[in-house]
Amino acid sequence: MGEGKPSLRWSVEQKLQFIEFRLFWEGHVNRADLMDTFGVSLNQASGDLNRYIALAPDNMVYDKSGKTYVRSPAFSPHFMKPDATQYLAQVRSVAEGIVAPEDAWIGNLPTFDATPAPARGIDPAVLRSIVIAIRRREAVEVRYQSMSSPDPEWRWIAPHALAFDGFRWHTRSFCEKSNEYRDFVISRIVETRQSRPAGIISAADTAWHEIVELEIGPHPELSANQRRVIELDYGMQDGRTKIPVRRALLYYALKRLGLDTDPAARPPHDQQIVLLNNEEVVRSKNWQTSFSNDGKSETLQTGATRQQVER
Repeated sequence: MGEGKPSLRWSVEQKLQFIEFRLFWEGHVNRADLMDTFGVSLNQASGDLNRYIALAPDNMVYDKSGKTYVRSPAFSPHFMKPDATQYLAQVRSVAEGIVAPEDAWIGNLPTFDATPAPARGIDPAVLRSIVIAIRRREAVEVRYQSMSSPDPEWRWIAPHALAFDGFRWHTRSFCEKSNEYRDFVISRIVETRQSRPAGIISAADTAWHEIVELEIGPHPELSANQRRVIELDYGMQDGRTKIPVRRALLYYALKRLGLDTDPAARPPHDQQIVLLNNEEVVRSKNWQTSFSNDGKSETLQTGATRQQVER
């Protein structure tokens, strides 16, 4: 797919991708779908469908009784690669209110729900200041409430990236107070004020740029059938798969995957996966990355090896 694909304007290609999306996931598409999604006229929608037929003549046929185009048995995507993750991301975005149902490309949303997560109180003005500082390569003065001090304090940070740990948003920044790179929880930045050119470059943040591969496999004490289920869950080949993680985010990744404790601490059917390259991960410069959301030191255990992580 992709070889010999004609050069098209972005707006045209978007509509062709939409037609293909509907054909693949729902089996049909019509002019009203294009009119509702892109706000085009009846004639324009007809033109877009005719253009798609001209470029992919074997992909759909017109059903006179249903007055719609349906996916043909010879369908083969030309303008998009069907992606289950992308489809489910749209479902999730609608579930969480990020995208309105009418703005999603999915015409008939399946019944769905999601495990509720507490809303994080990020001030839009604070986030804007952080994003601008990243874009302009500036340092910004922030009033930050850490867990190690009773009151928020002003400090200078030079943010260079945003990071999401699965629950909270952080900004990866150089902290002038500690003279090192740290993760700052954005919702704990109370306010910002002045900014200035940053005196350090993001390339110096080796923990951010270094990638560590987590090699995981099914828990060895699961039955053969249970191991096969876990292999399917995680898309494993030959009983293992690799997950690339920035060393700066390693703490969060291990914690979220349940790999931050000894596998023997939980029953196999609860633990389900184990870290196959535990020693290699621990040796990756000890990954002693600083975390600014707490002031105390926590002992983190991966397999049988303990590491001190500044929280």
